[in-house]
Amino acid sequence: MKDKGLVPDPDIYAVNESFVPDDWKSETTSIASSLYRGYYENGRRYQTLREESYVPSDDQQFEAYEAGHITALTMDSHRDNPLFRSPVGGKDLKHVLDIGTGKGSWVVDVADLFPTATVRGVDLFPPPIKWMPPNCVLEVDDILQPWTWQQPFDLIHMRFLDAAFTPEENAQLYQQCYDNLRPGGWIEQLELSHKFHSEDNSWPEQCHLKDWERLMMTAAAKSRRPLDLYHRFPSLIKQSGFVDVHVEEVKWPVGPWPRDKQLKEAGSVNQAHWLTGMEGYSMYLFTKFGSPTSWSKEEVHVHLARVRKELTDPRYHLYHTVKRVWARKPMPDEVIIKIEDK
Repeated sequence: MKDKGLVPDPDIYAVNESFVPDDWKSETTSIASSLYRGYYENGRRYQTLREESYVPSDDQQFEAYEAGHITALTMDSHRDNPLFRSPVGGKDLKHVLDIGTGKGSWVVDVADLFPTATVRGVDLFPPPIKWMPPNCVLEVDDILQPWTWQQPFDLIHMRFLDAAFTPEENAQLYQQCYDNLRPGGWIEQLELSHKFHSEDNSWPEQCHLKDWERLMMTAAAKSRRPLDLYHRFPSLIKQSGFVDVHVEEVKWPVGPWPRDKQLKEAGSVNQAHWLTGMEGYSMYLFTKFGSPTSWSKEEVHVHLARVRKELTDPRYHLYHTVKRVWARKPMPDEVIIKIEDK
């Protein structure tokens, strides 16, 4: 970490030793201390496996991931399976992969729901989990490197990966997913929009939250990881060769303003997700690629304090949209038909 100009804090690292469960200390997953300790910048911890990562990997961000996961579960709590839409399950679901697993909540829940399946979660930093189901495997790896798993997957899941990759890396990732799914296997992805709306015009045109949206879009574009995956990933999945492409877009409330009980609960948790996660989404981008010049940590804190005040204002009935796509890898005979049609 010498190139970062940072001085390790041994006291902090000693606390973070708890992030490495005994299950990870195996011959299949070797985690160097520098990986799970990460590096610190502007008070946040970041992973070291890849050269850049704009979202931190620390307790505060894991808390935001958990709130996002609970929001998704609450929005789909009326479904028998609130975890994914892909029509695969039971004995047909043997191998599952979650890319960018974050805290690992999704893989743990899927492993509990499908005890006969092997459910893998992979990310650049080890999740803070001390217990997991026996059929759940958490791995630290760069998903853009060649995949070495022996079995093709029945389901590959991704969530909240906007600005995690460059456009070229996104194209590569979808191709890797296609190549590593069994014929008839499914890919599923959930992405949220970073633009907020208000159906009843309760939100003023001039406000700090709208400034935050604009600043995020500009900074992400400067970083070569634009915040446009939300609009592009359905077509990217189609272009990769997947068929039976389903697209679902829903509104997630921000705050407990809805009258409907389910939406009110989801809005409360989603508000917590943004209040907890917004600094993590913003700090790296604003201090590296801010407008008109890079911001200081203190400037980011001041701006986000104003944004949080607006997010918690009961007069503003805010929501943002969330898009889910699930699609199938064609069977060999379908691929032949597609080639003949050309």
